[in-house]
Amino acid sequence: MQAKRIALVTGAGSGIGRSIALGLLGAGYAVALAGRRLEPLQETIALAAAGGVGDIEARTLAVSADVGDPASVRHLFEQTQARFGRLDLLFNNAGIFTPPVPLEDLDFAQWQASVSVNLTGAFLCTQAAFRIMKAQQPRGGRIINNGSISAHAPRPNSVAYTSTKHAITGLTKSSSLDGRQYDIACGQIDIGNASTDMTEKMKRGVAQADGSVRIEPTMSVDHVANAVLYMDSLPLDANVQFMTVMATKMPFVGRG
Repeated sequence: MQAKRIALVTGAGSGIGRSIALGLLGAGYAVALAGRRLEPLQETIALAAAGGVGDIEARTLAVSADVGDPASVRHLFEQTQARFGRLDLLFNNAGIFTPPVPLEDLDFAQWQASVSVNLTGAFLCTQAAFRIMKAQQPRGGRIINNGSISAHAPRPNSVAYTSTKHAITGLTKSSSLDGRQYDIACGQIDIGNASTDMTEKMKRGVAQADGSVRIEPTMSVDHVANAVLYMDSLPLDANVQFMTVMATKMPFVGRG
């Protein structure tokens, strides 16, 4: 089976990134899966094969990459282009959380790590994707950034993560503007409480703005994969600039 489109997903070894990679593979894409460690990426590929995805070896590429390192990102995109010949979709997903500590107690190294992965990583991958997409034939492609609800409103004690996610919105807008002349469409999906290993704590209760701790509703992560597939189903002359997909009853809209 020949892949209908070529995608690259960062942070594809767990959580939302894994769900997106599985959804794309199930929809017939060839997918380059990137992450710090190869083993979780290979586990994602094995899950796709166990789920009945065909021609899995020909349609997958697992690459160990540190998105905050320019040389590592360059290697990732070179490997993807060498294997598949082009790139139609980049999903910028790799991200880390810092410990939930008061702003004044956040360690500088933790701040730097968050900026390196969450923001610099997305920029470097966007830059590499631009270089491929503007030169390939047919020209163009799509970039979707994982912005998060934190691109709009913070949780308590989350200054590093929230700052980087607000910055992702600026990256999305600038990429969208600069990509127009090359037929590169850039959008952002802001996700709230998708059910992954990272959101298990929400079933036990998480800190709220008023100081209380409450259990928060979650939603299936499959809805996120479906949303990304919809965003990429559009022709390049149409773009979902921003989409919010969230658990309906989570404390976001309103006063908590």
